[in-house]
Amino acid sequence: MRRARPGATPRGTAERALTSVEAGADFDEPDATDDTTQAQTPDRELSKLWHITLSVSGKEAPLKEVRRALEQLAHDHPFLLTSRYANDHAEIRYWEEARDLHDAAAVALRLWGEHRQSAKLPPWEIVGLEVIDRETYHQRIAEGYGPPPAAPVGVHPY
Repeated sequence: MRRARPGATPRGTAERALTSVEAGADFDEPDATDDTTQAQTPDRELSKLWHITLSVSGKEAPLKEVRRALEQLAHDHPFLLTSRYANDHAEIRYWEEARDLHDAAAVALRLWGEHRQSAKLPPWEIVGLEVIDRETYHQRIAEGYGPPPAAPVGVHPY
């Protein structure tokens, strides 16, 4: 089965179209005032969006190979926002939908290892992980500190 971004053109074409993806039915909308959804599913925890920053590093690798591997990871993991890289380290940022911080962190900690072979990622180790909720992310941006918004989207050298 092929995993790709919704609306993405087949691999190898010059342009890719990105489209919005709706959150799951159990997504917790922070400004929601409708209590009927919660009343209908009292035992079910709602999902939230978490901003993930994953830092990896290790032995030097050719820059072209690092870039190609991160581009493949972005193709394999449709919600990857941006990657920055050098020949011995990289930083990956994306949004993850999860029930709580523990679930979001667990998924983030598996990302590099699970895609190591398929994306031919360097044999680097995870050296840092930051998981913050959407409200905290936007608060940091509004106050002028924290990670800058992940733009431009894509894979970029440091």
